[in-house]
Amino acid sequence: MERGIFITFEGPDGAGKTTVLQMVGEKLAQSGLKVLLTREPGGISISEQIRQVILNKDNTSMDGRTEALLYAAARRQHLVEKVKPALEKGYIVLCDRFIDSSLAYQGYARGLGIKEVLTINEFAIEETMPELTLYFDIEPEEGLKRISTNNSREVNRLDMETLSFHKKVREGYQIVIEQFKDRFFIIDASLPIERVVRIAEEKIIEKVKK
Repeated sequence: MERGIFITFEGPDGAGKTTVLQMVGEKLAQSGLKVLLTREPGGISISEQIRQVILNKDNTSMDGRTEALLYAAARRQHLVEKVKPALEKGYIVLCDRFIDSSLAYQGYARGLGIKEVLTINEFAIEETMPELTLYFDIEPEEGLKRISTNNSREVNRLDMETLSFHKKVREGYQIVIEQFKDRFFIIDASLPIERVVRIAEEKIIEKVKK
């Protein structure tokens, strides 16, 4: 059986990547491809429980290193319990966030160091990295505006951070993209949603056909 493909969706809060992932996943499934949609932190019971701790709006005293370690722990369990088995069965795994989120949010925006957070996560994921990462880019002001007007979206502890924090997140992503540019594909998330979905779908199909 041919091994599947691991594709991650990344971007600042409010970029719309979660919506795009769902829409692209449906289109790929309708075309007959084996697709698994999942998210981080979460995707399985243990990791969803960790997610509740990390993103709980009451946990404002959480230390940055604690936050980074919790993300890595959730990532490890999700990887071994859900992602890797699906890849072994030949699925195209579309994951909403992965290691790059930790590098941008905790490594850069929290000031823990991209290299340091990468080391923590290398222990968690071993050799498993995405073959393709779609990065949905948007100005922080626009992303936060979208969040404030979307009543159906989960509002979590990170959404409550300052604009300067979200600007640092975007800066962090730009550094990470430069470091791993061979697997990143940047999409302008300010474009109409239909256009963004089409670009993402085309890029994934291109990757699958290689």
